[in-house]
Amino acid sequence: MTIAIGERIPQGTLQIMTADGPAKTAAAELLGHGRVVLFAVPGAFTPTCHAKHLPGFIREAAALRARDVQRIVCLAVNDVFVMDAWGKAAGAGGDVVMAADGNGDYTRALGLELDARGFGMGLRSQRFALLIEDGVVRAVHIEPPGQFGVSSAESVLASLGG
Repeated sequence: MTIAIGERIPQGTLQIMTADGPAKTAAAELLGHGRVVLFAVPGAFTPTCHAKHLPGFIREAAALRARDVQRIVCLAVNDVFVMDAWGKAAGAGGDVVMAADGNGDYTRALGLELDARGFGMGLRSQRFALLIEDGVVRAVHIEPPGQFGVSSAESVLASLGG
């Protein structure tokens, strides 16, 4: 079942790259404190994800912070090394946390998995964005298949009001 407004984020573990190498991080630690935007993409370096989705959140990071978003997290069903390389290539720096869900376990717990076997990509994440406040989902923006718009940084920013 897909996560819904008012629900707590599920328990789980994600991986992020640190100065000391890959680190397992509890989802509650990464997503459960303050106001967080979690956005997910079907795959690192894939065309729309690389050209539009991640760059939009990097570009709008300051505007999101001005609306009390303490953390922006990019999630993909990729390994932590790919997510780290993608973040560096895109210039995510300290603006966007690149979180790996290598086996797709957290994506499944959210109920937002995508069967991309027809494209040779296996299990992936749907394209979406969640606004989370202290571990509770406050907004859900899920893209229809093949679309990009409602989960964009600009759309999420507009939904926060001004």
